[in-house]
Amino acid sequence: MSTYVIGDVQGCYKELKKLVKKINFNPSEDRLVFAGDLVNRGPGSKEVLDFCIKHSKSVDAVLGNHDLYLLSLIQSNQKKAKTLTPILTSKNPSKYFKWLIRKPLVLKIKKNDEIFWISHAGIPYFWSFEKALELNKELSKNLRENPSFVLSNMWGDRPIKWNEKLTNEKRFRFIINCFTRMRYLDTKGNLNLKVKDAKLTKGLVPWFVKSNELIKNPNEYIIFGHWAALNGKTKIANIIGLDTGCVWGGKLTAVRLEDKKIFSVKRL
Repeated sequence: MSTYVIGDVQGCYKELKKLVKKINFNPSEDRLVFAGDLVNRGPGSKEVLDFCIKHSKSVDAVLGNHDLYLLSLIQSNQKKAKTLTPILTSKNPSKYFKWLIRKPLVLKIKKNDEIFWISHAGIPYFWSFEKALELNKELSKNLRENPSFVLSNMWGDRPIKWNEKLTNEKRFRFIINCFTRMRYLDTKGNLNLKVKDAKLTKGLVPWFVKSNELIKNPNEYIIFGHWAALNGKTKIANIIGLDTGCVWGGKLTAVRLEDKKIFSVKRL
């Protein structure tokens, strides 16, 4: 049995089929975990979700910002949204909503003596891994119990700094932004959600440079997607980026947890 974590698919269903074939995925034995952003921009978002639901016993995922966007569209009964329209106008969009809404923002996977922490954008240094799981549980509970409130109030770049005293929509928005949109932090730990490239920017530090401090032993890893401009490169052995820009003409990439082997297929 092997476990594979797959980077941002973003509706690139043909490439997903090719990658699944390349790794010889056996749904009765293997496990697939998607690092968020299964949908949007690519032409086959509905097909990607149909694949996940069909193999739901062996497929898991963390939510990305595009997945949350889809949830908000279904929640508000929207019928048009470019590449997401086939889902919104399908016979049963609630089927996709019910599958996605139960997905977390952070997953912890244990494999023998190794631990893998998976989040779409990453895990910021000012939260411990245990705190990240706690906040994920809090957000996920509220998302399931009051989806309209959370989904309609998640948009925006503020607040930019964590404070345990944050409440309601400000608290939810900050947690969502960290786990699904984060790229850079400034030297004071403030989120900067404007800069998206991978060039060194004065006063800003990629989140994973500081989050390397969270990793206390060589058998612990953080796996994330989201940041296509990195092309998967963090220069930190135990922090693995998987967004290699498939939807932008790059590659769709997976890592096998048992041996950290990387598998990629080019955009068709």
